[in-house]
Amino acid sequence: MTICQANKSCIVYIVLLLYVLPCLAQNWDIDLLKKINPDNPNSGYWKVTSSSAYWLPASGIVATFLSGTIKHDKELQIKSYQALIAIGADVVTSQIIKVSVNRTRPAYAYPDDINEATPKNNPGHSFPSGHTSLAFNYATTVSLQFKKWYVVVPAYAWAGTVGYSRLYRGKHYPSDVFAGAVLGTASSWLSYKLSKKLFVQK
Repeated sequence: MTICQANKSCIVYIVLLLYVLPCLAQNWDIDLLKKINPDNPNSGYWKVTSSSAYWLPASGIVATFLSGTIKHDKELQIKSYQALIAIGADVVTSQIIKVSVNRTRPAYAYPDDINEATPKNNPGHSFPSGHTSLAFNYATTVSLQFKKWYVVVPAYAWAGTVGYSRLYRGKHYPSDVFAGAVLGTASSWLSYKLSKKLFVQK
């Protein structure tokens, strides 16, 4: 099997998983979420952790690009491009799945059981978790780029806390978070492999 065929097979399995998972997971999903989601989920710490899925990757990409520009390090600049491409691929894929699956958020499906932090009147688009997907996408990208334990361990630990924050704040089911982690990791890996070939050719 060629690398291209393996990548295609990987994409097919991931897409099937992402579409089938919310149909199979409902019972354990809500039971586990009830144990994690507190009566008052408006913790400032978990709010910041949750929002870091946006500002931390953006800051990291800008910092990498500026560092590469200042040092005249082409490799660092390419790393920032790779990360940007990976996040772009993740956002597009995540939004397509969100709209097509259109899963109701847990606080709206189970208003008596789940407490949502700062409700935004958005009952749909729960699956997959976009915050978790972004976090695992960036964690995977920097892990592939730098391959040092002191980068990999903190990166995935941070991504994991982002996923937990989405449960704590009542925004997603555990299967949403799991799917987000799978999607973010896979989209980063595929983007990294493709962009690496692209920049080598140039």
